[in-house]
Parts: sequence; structure tokens; C-alpha cells
Amino acid sequence: MAVRHQLIKRAPEAVWAILADGSRYAEWVVGTASSRPEAGAWPEVGATLAYTVRLGPWTLNGRTIVRRCDPPRELELEVDSGSLGTARIAIDVRPWGEDSVVIVDEHPLTGPGGVLHNAALDAFLQLRHRSMLSRLAKLVESFPRDLGDLY
Repeated sequence: MAVRHQLIKRAPEAVWAILADGSRYAEWVVGTASSRPEAGAWPEVGATLAYTVRLGPWTLNGRTIVRRCDPPRELELEVDSGSLGTARIAIDVRPWGEDSVVIVDEHPLTGPGGVLHNAALDAFLQLRHRSMLSRLAKLVESFPRDLGDLY
């Protein structure tokens, strides 16, 4: 199971401000070179972002769809990577005193990842999530704690 958590030294509303800003998606999602709005108003249910992943000379285009949204606590996404399949990514933001604990839970749904889901894939996802949550924390914590207009 690919579940990972991170303490972020800001209130859940500050974390949510970044999660709810679709223009910042590529800043914290590991592997994403760029992202852009595709449909709907992010992060409303059904809204989508198109993204590009670059691996050396190869590029992969996909989209991320909001499947569930309960601000400022829960965001569930379906990542559609075309022929590579789809995955469910649930992001849970929990208050922890003045700070937040962010939990990411990812599971492949279809495609090779869904068929070949095993401990090795989960280990890879754990490494990806460690980096992704670290990026998210760095981004959120780059704003002053008392910046009321951000959230």
C-alpha cells in the first residue's frame, strides 16, 4: 500500500491554498514538467488539468481529474496517463496543533500499474511520495505563517 505522510508547518488552510491552485500543480507533483487547466474550475469535482511528463527524450501527456473535494481537508484525484493507465490519489490534510499532517494514498486502477501492482511498485511510489510531500511542504512553508490573504 503506497501511503505516506508529512508534517507541514502551516495550518490546513495554507496547505489547501496550494492544493487548490491548479497553476502550482507542476511545482509539487514529482515528474510533472508542466500543467495547464483543461476543463472546469480546479479543484471542483470533475475539473481537469492536463500535464506533461518528460523522461529524457520522451514525453507523456495525461490529465488529472478531481473525483472528490472537501476543502480544506480532502482532495481525491484520478490521474489518467493514457496507455499507462489510471491511478487514484487521495490527499488528506489533517490539523496537527497549528500545523498539518498531509497523507497521500495512491493506488493504480487500470493499465500496467493496476495489473502489475506489487510491493516493488509500492516502493517506487513511496519514494515518489516522499519527494512530492517534501516539495509540497517546502512550497507551503515558503509563505509566512501569518499571511492571511493566502488562505
